[in-house]
Amino acid sequence: MSAAEERISYLPSEGMSYDPEESKYWDSKALKQEVDRAFEICHGCRMCFKFCDSFPNLFKLLDEKYDGKVSDLQDKDVDHVMDACFQCKLCEVQCPYTPRDGHEFQLDFPKLVHRYNAQKAKKKDKTLRDRVLGDPDGSAKLARMSFGMANTMNRVKFHRVMMEKVLGIHRDKDLPDFSAQTFEKQAESKNLMTKENPETILFQTCYVQNNEPEIGFDTLEVLKHNDVECGCVKGLECCGMPSWEQGDLESLRKHAKHNINKLLPHVEKGSKVLALNPTCSMMMKREYPELLEGSDREAAQKLADAVQNPTEYLWDIRKEERFKRDFKSTPGEKVAYHAPCHLRTQGAGFRGRDLIRMIPGVKPQLTMECCGHDGTYAMKTESFEASIRIGEKAFSSMKEAGAEVWATDCPLAAIQFNQHAGKKPMHPMTILAKAYREDGFPTKIEPEENEE
Repeated sequence: MSAAEERISYLPSEGMSYDPEESKYWDSKALKQEVDRAFEICHGCRMCFKFCDSFPNLFKLLDEKYDGKVSDLQDKDVDHVMDACFQCKLCEVQCPYTPRDGHEFQLDFPKLVHRYNAQKAKKKDKTLRDRVLGDPDGSAKLARMSFGMANTMNRVKFHRVMMEKVLGIHRDKDLPDFSAQTFEKQAESKNLMTKENPETILFQTCYVQNNEPEIGFDTLEVLKHNDVECGCVKGLECCGMPSWEQGDLESLRKHAKHNINKLLPHVEKGSKVLALNPTCSMMMKREYPELLEGSDREAAQKLADAVQNPTEYLWDIRKEERFKRDFKSTPGEKVAYHAPCHLRTQGAGFRGRDLIRMIPGVKPQLTMECCGHDGTYAMKTESFEASIRIGEKAFSSMKEAGAEVWATDCPLAAIQFNQHAGKKPMHPMTILAKAYREDGFPTKIEPEENEE
């Protein structure tokens, strides 16, 4: 067979599908065609060598073991490549061959990995770790039932060793504390649950709901200060990303449909939905409309069109009279700002950074490298060390900024930076909330500075 005959075409194969509603999406032979095609394209391109380990793993196998022949890769080799993807989606942002760019190759590597994982998930039972990490709301509910004992035990070495053996959660991984009361419960006590149709609805995310409600209340404070009416909705759930990264489409759809049913009545009356974590806004904007079934997709698209990040919404009203620049304290001249991967994939700009820049004298220093946390990837025994190595450039970049205050829109990234770089970034909405307060930061802003 000649080299020309052996070559795998870069053009979409008959097995190409990113839609789980198509029967071929679930066909293993069709998937194999697309995996081979994607690997052939990536082997020839090699632009994405610097993100996750998927591509270095692939290139090493082809260079050192298979003499560049993609078709010779074994099932275990494909697993080795696919298992290293943690869905940061930066390769899709970088790739010139994507559907988003209208390229004829129609390559979307992260979606191909999702398809691969979805087929794998159908063939095996969920592990205990899958159940725990895939259901953050359920895990948090159990933690609250311990009356604070879960937070204490997560710092006890013996307990963490046992957790590693039973669950596969690395013993050295810093885990977030669980709040004694959920964001929703606290919002109810403050009469913040909406009964009408406000300008915006807050999607607090499962992390803010269960771990750091303060981020949600800082956001509500900033929105109120800028005359943006924002309400809270009772009963919102996790966006479903922890389930979907395991290939569990059924659980994702369950979460998505639940959230759509809660939010759509407000959206249909004109409300925007502000999601506090870029992963959640990405899921609702880009994943829900393509992964739900039948008529649910139309509802998902209506929701997607209404979803924004809160900083994005504030940026949109910055020229309106109601937008306030009456900052009373400052984080200092330098703020190290980390742009989360799932914010970059939305193509909405770095509005948290841009808003922080409006504080008089502040010059944010941008870091765009992946921090390596990536959902549950940094928690797992087998990938904890890799997550540190992958995040090293981001850690170094933030340190080199020489800033006292760090910022990131992603609360999980904040945990990663705190553990491996020694400083916990604040959410941009928290920085804005503090800057609007006289006692927010030690350094005060004179009134004339806001007038410049």
